[in-house]
Amino acid sequence: MIKADHQTSLLQVRGLTKSFGGTQALKGVDFDVRAGEVHCVLGQNGAGKSTLIKTLSGAHQPDAGEFVWQGRTVTITDPVAALDLGIATMYQELDVVDGLSIADNIFLGHENSAGGVVRGRATNNAARDLMTRLGHGDLSPTREVGTLSAANKQIVAMARALSHDIKLMIMDEPSAVLDSEEVNNLFRVVRELTSQGIAVIYISHRLEEIERVGDRITVLKDGRSQAAGLPARTTPTRQLISLMTGTDMEHVFPPRVAVPDNAPVVLDVSGLAAAGMFSDVTFTVRAGEVVGLAGLVGSGRSEILETIYGERRATAGTVTLAGRQLKSGSVSDAVHAGMGLSPEERKSQGLMLEEPIYRNATLSTFTRFAHGPFLDEPAERAATREQMTALELRPAEPDRITRTLSGGNQQKIMLARWLIHGTKVLLLDEPTRGVDVGARMEIYGLIRRLAAKGTAIVVVSSEIDEVLGLADRVLVISDGGVVAQKATTEIDEHGVLDFVMKGSAA
Repeated sequence: MIKADHQTSLLQVRGLTKSFGGTQALKGVDFDVRAGEVHCVLGQNGAGKSTLIKTLSGAHQPDAGEFVWQGRTVTITDPVAALDLGIATMYQELDVVDGLSIADNIFLGHENSAGGVVRGRATNNAARDLMTRLGHGDLSPTREVGTLSAANKQIVAMARALSHDIKLMIMDEPSAVLDSEEVNNLFRVVRELTSQGIAVIYISHRLEEIERVGDRITVLKDGRSQAAGLPARTTPTRQLISLMTGTDMEHVFPPRVAVPDNAPVVLDVSGLAAAGMFSDVTFTVRAGEVVGLAGLVGSGRSEILETIYGERRATAGTVTLAGRQLKSGSVSDAVHAGMGLSPEERKSQGLMLEEPIYRNATLSTFTRFAHGPFLDEPAERAATREQMTALELRPAEPDRITRTLSGGNQQKIMLARWLIHGTKVLLLDEPTRGVDVGARMEIYGLIRRLAAKGTAIVVVSSEIDEVLGLADRVLVISDGGVVAQKATTEIDEHGVLDFVMKGSAA
């Protein structure tokens, strides 16, 4: 085992700059990473984190600046060169191949072969060792990755990085699809790596994780190093937020506006069930009310939303919107009645990333802009631009390709779609996943403003404090059932977790 030396600079980044056309993404980034440490990089979307990662991994070439790797200046020409140095990157976006086995994914591109033939048994054994090291030795290396949950796909991506002889691992939002137990396992693995002298660059929007897993912090703002080498365990959260945003934020969640007692019930879910997923889910949402669903990953939260929306067919129960009972398993009926869903995986399930913003924003409202076989694209752009302005999405360029937007702005496009549609009930599944603290505050404000205008909103989030901060009422979901239903003024995070762990009805 290599003894970690926390004073040895493994990597020094000096004066790094990078431009794309007229946009300067990095304007002079300076920081160093020591062997055996967890160095956290923080910043809002657009601060330059993704560009920094891609220059370190060899995907982008910097315009200026230098990398000093183990005492010598190096040029990282491409991802292969990065791996040759010992730098592996685990991206936020899952890069696994669903049609291949776990073992084949882990060793993709550097297969264990002899005479051009892959040595299957040796590959499977090596894959099993890596998965065991990550606490998932129960997953068969021959299992097809497409059958895995998002959390387990993330573990396979991590195993792929560990299959190389690495000295530095870059982790981009590694906990985004993990539940609390899996996050604890992730931190265990991270500490195992650092105990062997491997350095970790850890990127996360969850500030509560930084104190738990980090050693030092670098904060980026507008493409520059706002601060570098801050102690992770003693730097106040308020200071980090101020460095990232340039403002001193007193309150993350906007104030609630009381829902009138005579507000009409817009959404009525009664005895809803989907075989093998959840059963007997009953609740209502009034106009202007925000109801949160809290529970662990796999508890049935997302499946409940998908069934309400018609993506899944219910095996029992009814969904009624403004007095109209919806057809089970019919998304078109739900949308026509005035319901919208922002899915958990917005990039793969909700957005056409290679299409312009306006096409995504008007996706559910095509008929409004159709004239015979033709679409009125100027009208689509005008409607989109109006919502972009209302949602403070800058620059307000409807023709911009959706993939180029930050996570927070992509989420705003999902909201714009349903605002254009005139939605009465809005279902939000993990609305701030992969979104920085500044953009989170904007989205929280948007949700509250929509509620104030009479929209009925249901929010699912893995972050209990987010549910409690946003919602008027919370339903605690455990093992496919509602085990508690409380006003958020009557329950705290510990109370929610108590219901989750006990799994018993209140």
